[in-house]
Amino acid sequence: MTLYQIDAFTDKLFKGNPAAVIPLDYWIDEELMQNIAMENNLAETAFICPAKSGDADFEIRWFTPVCEIDLCGHATLASAYVLFNMLGYHKKEIKLSCKSGILKVKKKGEFILMDFPSWKPERFNTYPVELQKALGGVEIVGVYKHRDLLVELMNEEAVKKCVPDFALINKTGYKIIITAPGKEVDFVSRFFAPTVGVNEDPVTGSAHSQLIPFWSDKLGKEKLLAHQLSQRGGVLMCEQNSDRVKMGGNCVFYMKGEIAV
Repeated sequence: MTLYQIDAFTDKLFKGNPAAVIPLDYWIDEELMQNIAMENNLAETAFICPAKSGDADFEIRWFTPVCEIDLCGHATLASAYVLFNMLGYHKKEIKLSCKSGILKVKKKGEFILMDFPSWKPERFNTYPVELQKALGGVEIVGVYKHRDLLVELMNEEAVKKCVPDFALINKTGYKIIITAPGKEVDFVSRFFAPTVGVNEDPVTGSAHSQLIPFWSDKLGKEKLLAHQLSQRGGVLMCEQNSDRVKMGGNCVFYMKGEIAV
């Protein structure tokens, strides 16, 4: 099998979020996919395969080093980059079937735009009592929930300086987004997911399926610019569009290799 490693949501090598992309002619055993993801030891390994139905062009699945997940943005962006730039896919749009429905991806020059579900989080008052301690004692403005916990903090500095206790976060059983208004962008965030084997994810598309409707409603804007404040960092162009969100970014090619199993 061929493996591509792509830095997503960035136009600079060694920034953004690295993802492995493995094109398949047919689906291989699930345990083998999980073992490959474990061996890669990246936040996500994406497997793409030609779709059997006419509703989509390809099917896509994502694996962390420890489990399969239902939605991933940066590995989808990386997969689209591989299809458009490495595998000669010439249509303007790719339809990808996954556990979260149909995802649409378009190429605009060097920019790739993704159409994802909008997961607006609702206020959540029964969050774990150790949440504040797990986030290093930060002052919490509000807690919301959809797939993950979305924790609003006071400002960008609070997001930057947060020192999470990953063992305590793991005990909560939740993946956690922290977010606040940005100084030079509309909002900033970080994402912690030790429950699925990723302590801090550099740039997280699925988190923005929750962040975009949250901040769109709060700021009264449909088009937003976001910055994920991980060590590698990443910038996302975002748009709220009814029950869907759009997010886009650039990718940089890093590596192509062969897997022998």
